[in-house]
Amino acid sequence: MNEEKINYLLTLDPPAPGRLRLVPLGGLGEIGMNMMVYEYGEDIIILDCGVMFPGEETPGVDLIIPDTTYLDDRKDRIRGIFLTHCHEDHIGALPYFLRELDVPVYGTCLTLGLIQPKLKEHKMTGSVELIEVKPRDVVEAGAFMVEFVRMTHSTVDCVGMAVHSPVGTVFHTGDFKIDPTPVDGKGMDFYTLSRLGDEGVLLLLSDSTNSEREGFTLSEKEVGDTFDQIFRDAAGRIIATTFASNIHRIQQLIDMAVKYKRRVVFAGRSMVNNTRIAGDLGYLSIPSGLQATFGDLTHLDDDEVLVITTGSQGEAMSALARMSFDEHKQVEIDKGDTVIISARVIPGNERSIARIINNLYRLGAKVYYEKVSEIHVSGHASQEEQKLMINIIKPKFFMPIHGEYRHLVTHAGLAERTGILRKNILVSENGDVIEVTRDGLEKVGHAPNGRVFVDGKGVGDVEDAVLRDRKHLAADGFCIVTVGIDRHTGEIIRDPDVTSRGFIFEEEAEDLLVQAEQSVKSSLEAMPANLRTDQQEVQEVVMTALKRYLYKQTSRRPMILPVIIEL
Repeated sequence: MNEEKINYLLTLDPPAPGRLRLVPLGGLGEIGMNMMVYEYGEDIIILDCGVMFPGEETPGVDLIIPDTTYLDDRKDRIRGIFLTHCHEDHIGALPYFLRELDVPVYGTCLTLGLIQPKLKEHKMTGSVELIEVKPRDVVEAGAFMVEFVRMTHSTVDCVGMAVHSPVGTVFHTGDFKIDPTPVDGKGMDFYTLSRLGDEGVLLLLSDSTNSEREGFTLSEKEVGDTFDQIFRDAAGRIIATTFASNIHRIQQLIDMAVKYKRRVVFAGRSMVNNTRIAGDLGYLSIPSGLQATFGDLTHLDDDEVLVITTGSQGEAMSALARMSFDEHKQVEIDKGDTVIISARVIPGNERSIARIINNLYRLGAKVYYEKVSEIHVSGHASQEEQKLMINIIKPKFFMPIHGEYRHLVTHAGLAERTGILRKNILVSENGDVIEVTRDGLEKVGHAPNGRVFVDGKGVGDVEDAVLRDRKHLAADGFCIVTVGIDRHTGEIIRDPDVTSRGFIFEEEAEDLLVQAEQSVKSSLEAMPANLRTDQQEVQEVVMTALKRYLYKQTSRRPMILPVIIEL
């Protein structure tokens, strides 16, 4: 691919007639941050707009959102944003993306219900057009007709989408598993899927998360049986955590509370908000009188209490984390309490979860988690379900989405085993510009893509250099060296003074710092007086002298911050 053609594709020029363009801006080669751009002629639609949560490699970052530079010069051609379901990795970036964009957002009832508080938090209430859709609805958006198909996943109100274009139909599964016994009784719409397959699907984009898992994913109802046994055996309080958007899981916990005569307290802001919204919209059934407050805990017996809380991924400020560190204002973990962590650990969160589990054991709790109990089932299809989806849809072309690169490659292999020709299968990554015709699909270029860091109120102002500094500070600490120089004569008026944080305990290393100060002073005295009037020259000499001395004495490299006071 020559550079001239790639640059052409990133201009305002739309795809040529008879060509459908797809540009993944997130979700391929990674778990999270899902966002797919569909482009035909002068029209663009976007499926999902999600976030990724930070890990140890992004200290201080609150959220990670997709880089949407590709869309900057195409905003007037966007006809709508279509959402598959309510999980953060599919909707969390919307408030940031919509700040300078006026387009309708389409989603099912619960999905839009959970978006509204986000918009309110960003002071965008009323400025975004939210349009509710139901399974089997069809929405016209420029050259596209988008048909919504009910899917089963780990939350409710999930849809896949048949994107009908002049080139042909693309079926985008969203997150799914084939659950024959969903908690709400609303199964996958096999009738519509079969009809689409019979009518002819040009391209299938399918969830790859569990492509390495053989067999079928267990039904959500299997978790209910495990809950039943735990509740039956628990003599004290039960504290349970799961994703706040996993309405099926929360409903099963509530059902167990009813069965075993326990009152329910919700803890953690997202859990409180999501359960309130789901209850108001009719997706969560909470019998009258079941819900209690923290104040009620003082006069309830331990075997009458169920606390459903946030913290399933070990988030440092979550309610469960604070309980495990004995820092929660209303709940103290006691011997005899039972804690249920009903979620799969997202890669990167293993250490924080392990720390919480260890703390809970120290406090005397009995802990059930994925490695020791069947208290979680995945919301994503395993290999046999993925192959079944391919056989139902019968696409001509196939492209795996939603997964790390090894998941995409494995899923591509499954597709080939179902009979799709290898030449008709494309493994893609974020930023690839893919064009589809009736006769083929190919990568034709690469679009700007990447990760934008949200840190407090700042969006995109934290760059890799800032993260490197944060890692450096976390690993090695820093030293500040202050020195006073006469700005006219270059005379050293105030001797160097070195202080440190996170580098070495100063009270035990007083001699080291004194010698460091002397080393810096000697280097300054060796400079010609006229050069000492140049602040930049002085900073360079101070940094070099201190860095060299400290490494020689300690084999460490703290960050050096010189402060030159001109007097």
